[in-house]
Amino acid sequence: MEERFLLVRERIEEIGKDNILPKEYQEYFRYVSVFLGKVFDYKDRLAKGKLAEAEAKELFKGLYQDTEVGVYESSYLSPSFAVEKLGSEQGAFLSALYSALRSTILWVAEEKEEFLTVYLELFVQIYGCYVAESEGEGAYEYALKEAKEVYYYFWHDYAEIFVEDNVKSLVLPNDGLYYDIIMNSDLTDLSYLYRYGKNIGKNEIEMAEYLNELSQDEINTMAKTFTEGYRIGFETTRKDISKKKTAEIRYPIGMERMVRQAILNFNEIGLKASITRSGIDTNTKNKQYEYDHKDDKALYYDKGYVERKLEVLRLAYEEVKDEARVYGGPAVIEFFGELKVKLENHKENVVMSEDQNHLNVYDQSKSSSITREFIPGDERSFTIIAFPLPTIGDNFREIFAKTMEINTLDYRLYRDIQQKIIDVLDEGVYARVKGCNGNKTDIKVMLHPLSDKSKETIFENCVADVNIPVGEVFTSPVLEGTEGCLFVSHVYLGDYEFKNLEFHFKDGKVTDYTCSNFDTEEENKKFIFDNILFHHETLPIGEFAIGTNTTAYRAGKDYQIADKFPILIAEKTGPHFAVGDTCYSYAEDIPMYNPDGKEVVARDNSISILRKENPDKAYFNCHTDITIPFEELGEISVVTKDGDVLPIIKDGKFVVEGTQELNKPLE
Repeated sequence: MEERFLLVRERIEEIGKDNILPKEYQEYFRYVSVFLGKVFDYKDRLAKGKLAEAEAKELFKGLYQDTEVGVYESSYLSPSFAVEKLGSEQGAFLSALYSALRSTILWVAEEKEEFLTVYLELFVQIYGCYVAESEGEGAYEYALKEAKEVYYYFWHDYAEIFVEDNVKSLVLPNDGLYYDIIMNSDLTDLSYLYRYGKNIGKNEIEMAEYLNELSQDEINTMAKTFTEGYRIGFETTRKDISKKKTAEIRYPIGMERMVRQAILNFNEIGLKASITRSGIDTNTKNKQYEYDHKDDKALYYDKGYVERKLEVLRLAYEEVKDEARVYGGPAVIEFFGELKVKLENHKENVVMSEDQNHLNVYDQSKSSSITREFIPGDERSFTIIAFPLPTIGDNFREIFAKTMEINTLDYRLYRDIQQKIIDVLDEGVYARVKGCNGNKTDIKVMLHPLSDKSKETIFENCVADVNIPVGEVFTSPVLEGTEGCLFVSHVYLGDYEFKNLEFHFKDGKVTDYTCSNFDTEEENKKFIFDNILFHHETLPIGEFAIGTNTTAYRAGKDYQIADKFPILIAEKTGPHFAVGDTCYSYAEDIPMYNPDGKEVVARDNSISILRKENPDKAYFNCHTDITIPFEELGEISVVTKDGDVLPIIKDGKFVVEGTQELNKPLE
């Protein structure tokens, strides 16, 4: 491998000096060669030992300059720029190639010589396609055809090493680079941040600095809330955590001091940490770049590739099946407060075809099915907690402290108040949710029938365990008879902002949808289809919930950060619906009990129950919460079998006896 690397490095350095191709093509290959030269420089410097912070900062500035807003737009990383220089098909393909080659930075950081070498060889092979076909009419059209074939077989043939690496890093306790960074670095010397090989900026640096200012007691509180949520998740679902040996930790760069303590906490209950590459988040400096390249896999994504990937996924799990069996599930630290940007649809971007979208749904379903064979869903759990980023504003420290307060609210208080709400909800045959102040929501939600109210309940009483912070009651609605309109004037779902988001339902399934993000209805529908429906023609309502964390809602108003809350917190700040799978997907047969001892029986709907006959039709592998803010909420009530209307919320305030405490932050 070392010999292959030295040979391909030498060839790339020669490409930077070549003058074989027509100017527009030679400029592109020379441009990418210059970038790869910076990667070689990074590798050489690491070989000499630890990089000082100033040296690392300067080096990474060069490595990531093309992703920076203001530079990106005039680099070959931008499909629009590449198409302008090279033509529509050539530009789109070669821009995608350059984007893929940027992974070489990570392979250097992780000392993955094989990964680095095969990526470099890919670049040289594709350059060779253009050199070989540099003469004659239509030569470059043929060169592109050859290059695309090389690109396809790169992903097809090397799927084995990439998939195997992902699986092993998931289920095997990690004592490699990431573990070493967390446990053995001097976290007061911020040069450690650059060891990840990722783009380090304001958020990562200031977050690390802030955590260094906190006392050990404060760090202990943060870590204990996180790890106890994970442990309690097993306890409340009556799963045996003692059978597990590994907890996967996902975290944003900059929070290593908290993660170090979390690892120690997990060790105390018999769990070692696994850390995946994809689980280490650094906030994206350029959302438009990510958006432009999100469908690049369309260049090689076909049935042959998918079947190959599924085959090697199964083989990879077979190799570590014993370790997979004792994998406990993910413990996730999310972040929020990134600067929001308006995304643009660029016609030059690579896009997935309709057939590829259907194939992607198949791929996700089969991949999930294989994973569950080796990591049974009914034996694992998870937890999620969120903290703000420094870019949330000048009062970051105040918001961080407020978030800590929200994350550690008295769960006993909420448990008791939420039980009063559930007692009323359990009287209903269906619920009615109506908007106000311009919100067009008007939806009827059918509720699961109860056989024995003394032992059964429809809604789960969610306190602070797997989903931190505390504050919601939720159910899986009966689909048949659930109908109406769901509307939200403004909401962020994942990375994307949606304006005037509107869904219509019949028998609990999406029949129509729109938003007002773009100028044309076609663009608006595609935006929702890609990022909420995830290429499904329709989705059912998988969850109806009432968020009760009015303290979080108030904080969102006071600090004007409601639009920056992650779904984890946003879903607790008001009533919400989720489209996609139920909250109990893949675990519907596991009994679930509320703190009062009643079994939550509304775990299934008429689609998820299909798992007993045809699992491929039972799940969609997505679940997106859409929250209605209190100021747009006119009414939530339930209607009993006798026709009585029992209000839960009226004009944005809780009206059930004993819930008045929740209204104080709303006043």
